[in-house]
Amino acid sequence: MSTLLTDWRDRPTHRRVWALAAPMILSNISVPLVALVDSMVIGHLPHAHQLGAVAVGASLYTFLAWAMGFLRMGSTGFAAQAAGRKDGAALRQILLQGLLLALGLAMLLGTVGIPLSHLALEWMQPSPELNQLTRDFFHTRLFGLPAALASYALVGWFLGTQNARAPLAILLTTNLVNIALNLWFVLGLDWGVVGSARASVIAEWTGALLGLALTQKALRAYPGHIAWAALKRWESWRPLLAVNRDIFIRSLALQSVFFMITVQGARLGDATVAANALLLNGLLLTAHALDGLAHAVEALCGHAIGARDRQSLRRSLVVAGGWSLIASLGFALLFTVAGHLFIAMQTDIPSVRETADIYLPYLAVLPLIAVWSYLLDGLFIGATRAREMRNAMLLTVLMVSPFAWALQGLGNHGLWITFLLFMAIRSLTLWAIAWRLNRQEQWIGTRH
Repeated sequence: MSTLLTDWRDRPTHRRVWALAAPMILSNISVPLVALVDSMVIGHLPHAHQLGAVAVGASLYTFLAWAMGFLRMGSTGFAAQAAGRKDGAALRQILLQGLLLALGLAMLLGTVGIPLSHLALEWMQPSPELNQLTRDFFHTRLFGLPAALASYALVGWFLGTQNARAPLAILLTTNLVNIALNLWFVLGLDWGVVGSARASVIAEWTGALLGLALTQKALRAYPGHIAWAALKRWESWRPLLAVNRDIFIRSLALQSVFFMITVQGARLGDATVAANALLLNGLLLTAHALDGLAHAVEALCGHAIGARDRQSLRRSLVVAGGWSLIASLGFALLFTVAGHLFIAMQTDIPSVRETADIYLPYLAVLPLIAVWSYLLDGLFIGATRAREMRNAMLLTVLMVSPFAWALQGLGNHGLWITFLLFMAIRSLTLWAIAWRLNRQEQWIGTRH
């Protein structure tokens, strides 16, 4: 306990954590703010199926895009360790490999995305109006996929170099452009649901192009040259692909859980799927804010591991963990006191408001349960311990599945109870693995 207090009182660590976390929290919060603006704009159109189409279409797109989240997470860990070693050549190689992977995966997902979306919609059995609007929204969003995946790789790389200003610029630009165009296209030009999708596509390309421009200045701090010959050898790709493979499996399992919430909600009716989308906007707001601290953990822990500095590793975890707990308590209080206002702000459709209000207590509890998984994810990503992250996620899904089946009879209550269990077990499994690795003193011995 005395060691924890000493670590918590270390002011330089607080400054390092917040130097990274503050801009990332600001930029991360802009992501759910876009979803909130989408909901506020579409949610004040006359029909629930219009809001439902944005919810379902965005869920389909997010399932594809966020399953590629390894492009950010894999880049962060390797870039952080390369920065810790002052290895400019490795930083350039990681950046280029990430961008090439993003382009290739975007082409692949664009090819398979449309038939997969048709199968998913047949499985959901939505109303005819919801079905058609969802297809229109999703097909339009696919044009922004290459830019979205490139931004993942760029943001992860910048974070690994402990440069939080560039991700802030990328994400803020992307999301502010999205918000402005959303208001113009949907309300000004009356393009409806498709207008919202077009706004997102233009914004994603704007952010990606800005990120590419910012890499030139960042690379000047790390002299070196790209080893072009090494890019032609499989050995130079193997470490990144191995980590990305494991993070992909983990991300796919995680996105499957979120996707199932949308699927089950759609089966319970247009009002329910729309209400769940509004509540999940609250979870997104919480998760992206707390992820700002997790991103600081990724960069600082990865740097400490690259420099083999055990004390810095421990202090970064203690300080970021303390602030994460404080922030999660704040969000829980916010949704408890002002949750009804949060829902009313997003829509004036009575059936959707009434449905969402019923399930608000679940949203209030979520931050206190989920916060630990975000923090521990940051540790595993910074350490490039993707295999352990994958195993924890698969074990969590396996353990929660019987509860999901047993609670189906409770309808949407059963769905939210299952989700709370999922987040709790996810945190516990990550903690158990982290504790075992700490006892075996394997963190500083992480593979490069």
